[in-house]
Amino acid sequence: MSDIKLLITFKGDLYNYSIEQLRYISEEGVWSIGQMYDHLIIVAHEYLDRMEECAALNEEQPFGKTRFGEQLFEDGGFPPIKIRLPDELNSPPNNSDSKEELISRMEQLIQRMTHWETKVDDIHPTKKSEHGGFGWLNAKEWYDLVGMHFQHHLRQKEELERYLV
Repeated sequence: MSDIKLLITFKGDLYNYSIEQLRYISEEGVWSIGQMYDHLIIVAHEYLDRMEECAALNEEQPFGKTRFGEQLFEDGGFPPIKIRLPDELNSPPNNSDSKEELISRMEQLIQRMTHWETKVDDIHPTKKSEHGGFGWLNAKEWYDLVGMHFQHHLRQKEELERYLV
């Protein structure tokens, strides 16, 4: 499934939840479905911002990925494990958006992804920006990271849906 089709599927699934289901937190430390969506949207825009930074660069970057970054792109996605960020980077996502707000935010993200879909391959691969864990990524890698991140959260989405009534 293409990255954009995956995002469209996530957006379509939003129509199936009530506002109570979107905001339901099953236990302390576990996100609601709405928080997961908020996290995915925010991170996707951060990745796309970095992709656009790469597109605007004038100089080339000789540095490469970290070992984990190399493995991530070689595997085509995140490992099937829960990843917890350091506490300073792990504040709980917003849990107050309405279903309509989340749908609108997903539509904006899909439009942005679609806009860049055919352009990203034309950005020179040596124009890179640094990711804290993965090393130096080019525009295409930042773009692809959006889909990998959504794919990674599919398991979490299914797990959160099991808590719903």
